[in-house]
Amino acid sequence: MKPRPLPDELLLALAREHGTPLFVYDGATIIARARELLDLRASSGRGFDVVRYAQKANPNLAILRLLRSQGCHVDAVSGGELRRALAAGFEARDVLFCADLFDHDALELLAGHPFQLNAGSPFMLAQYAQANPPRRDIVLRVNPGFGHGHARKVTTGGEHSKHGIWHADLPDVAREARQLGLDVVGLHVHIGSGSDLEHLSQAAAALVRAAPLFAPTLRSLSAGGGLPLPYRAGETRFACRPLAEVWDRARTRGEGELGRALRLELEPGRFLVAEAGALRAQARGHKRAGSVEYLFVDAGFHNLVRPAMYGAHHEISVLGRDAQPRVPLAVAGPLCESADVFTQVKGGALEPRPLPRAQPGDVVCFHAAGAYAAAMASGYNSQLLAAEVLVHNGVARLVRPRQTHEALLRPELDLLE
Repeated sequence: MKPRPLPDELLLALAREHGTPLFVYDGATIIARARELLDLRASSGRGFDVVRYAQKANPNLAILRLLRSQGCHVDAVSGGELRRALAAGFEARDVLFCADLFDHDALELLAGHPFQLNAGSPFMLAQYAQANPPRRDIVLRVNPGFGHGHARKVTTGGEHSKHGIWHADLPDVAREARQLGLDVVGLHVHIGSGSDLEHLSQAAAALVRAAPLFAPTLRSLSAGGGLPLPYRAGETRFACRPLAEVWDRARTRGEGELGRALRLELEPGRFLVAEAGALRAQARGHKRAGSVEYLFVDAGFHNLVRPAMYGAHHEISVLGRDAQPRVPLAVAGPLCESADVFTQVKGGALEPRPLPRAQPGDVVCFHAAGAYAAAMASGYNSQLLAAEVLVHNGVARLVRPRQTHEALLRPELDLLE
């Protein structure tokens, strides 16, 4: 299901009303992606029992509430995200805390609310038990010994990843959990963002192999997230049905081993929100450096860090200039960093794109920027955080105002005055 794109006239009007840089999210696309997974069924007729949104992709409260309205649960990785989940209306029991360590804030919250723990490190079990939490049933995140993602920095399995409990340590962890009076009711695996079906299938097999260690208490398997997205024009969309088939077969094998029904969870983040969002910036001018022509815009990696961090690709367009001739342009932002260029590949080499030669004031769009953009934004160079707008049911609503210079400076001024 592919919702109709938001009209250019609306996007231009929003840029005029709210200024740039500006994030605009399409609620219809978020709902379509959620329904795609919530309604997904394998040939057995069974699907994922829980679709749990990994809110680190985009924790805006309006988006959290929209996904809650569709029946999604939620994942949190910090005390702040636990608070966001509650503010968005999620019941504490529907929130899974997934981390590789506790800070004091998160542990206090877990001790005071019936959130469920997904522990990614063995040392967490004793710390959790000593906190006397209201829940003694926990989930374990497993590192199966391998990982796979679209970049090394988002590969979350194998010995070069800090995430998860190493597979060979699971027997010891199972014994410790029993000694501490903790019931391991779920196993979770996430090997990387932008993985493929082959590696996701291997991850499913790894969880099934681990399941007998927790036979007396195990009730669920989680497939994690990492579903690929077509960031480049013309790329084929990831087929979700084969993933459901893989995990349903894994669940069936696990049920045969344990002699009981198992619940199946999926934990997507960017799959649900990336395509729904775009970053709108304003063209400010051109200049040439030898053979390279640069188009400068008022957004930078403080708004969208993925190209600078991962060499990630985002399609770029200029509103109202589709019919214009295209020339190779390197698109750069305002920050005092050579890495502040949107058109680069892994390793940082420039990759100029064929684009219309935008004029100062034109609106330049960075597409599929609904995930890991606003969520990873910074105030580098004392830049202000961008405004965010959600368009839903024909209504455009400001869901986060642009940060002000007063809000940026006041906490420091208060300490000096």
